[in-house]
Amino acid sequence: MTDKAILEYNGEKYEFPVIKGTENELAIDIKTLRSATNGIITIDPGFKNTGSCESAITFLDGEKGILRY
Repeated sequence: MTDKAILEYNGEKYEFPVIKGTENELAIDIKTLRSATNGIITIDPGFKNTGSCESAITFLDGEKGILRY
């Protein structure tokens, strides 16, 4: 069974997959958030809690100064 996260807003529930990264960090895959919810988006000032892509060969943690490839 795939892990999932549930977002509840205005009495509606939306499910999104949870994926595990190469360092066992977890991420909620919200690429379908806008279409599933008819327009809800997220805000992340400073891009501090957002992964911009998936990579099978790299790991980056800028706050800790880690870059693995």
